[in-house]
Amino acid sequence: MTNKLLLPNRFKTIGWIILIPITILGIIAMTDGFEVNWLELKVFAFFNDENFLGSSEQTGNFRFITTNVTLTLIGVLFIIGAMMVSFSKEKREDEFIANLRLSSLLWSVWVSYVLLFLAFLFVYGMSFFNVMVYNMFTVLIIFIIRFNYLLWRSSKTMADDK
Repeated sequence: MTNKLLLPNRFKTIGWIILIPITILGIIAMTDGFEVNWLELKVFAFFNDENFLGSSEQTGNFRFITTNVTLTLIGVLFIIGAMMVSFSKEKREDEFIANLRLSSLLWSVWVSYVLLFLAFLFVYGMSFFNVMVYNMFTVLIIFIIRFNYLLWRSSKTMADDK
């Protein structure tokens, strides 16, 4: 089975180099409200309703607005790093690894949507909005954790068999 959608193995290392520091920075930004002052930029917005989260005169569609892009940059870099880690070939990419990858992906989608289902039932108001924002990343996070755990467990089992 050949999978043409996987990145070369070297992207996994690059992905980890991006993912680890940006995850730490993202956690700091979520808990501390961290923003970099010099990242206040004029950007094009397809849709902007600042009154939803704060007050601003810069509402409207298809226009340039001035905003701090710290959280945007953290989100974009997290997605790039997580996708590189998730969808890069292993050094030994075979049917067993492909099966682990597929089962991990299926498992992560199930868990992510169960968490989302629970959020729909038990979380309300702006807290629900926060849960939805975090839920964008859960499929990738759970996939990375599950896939790497299964790889570690299978390598440990193979070492014990020898």
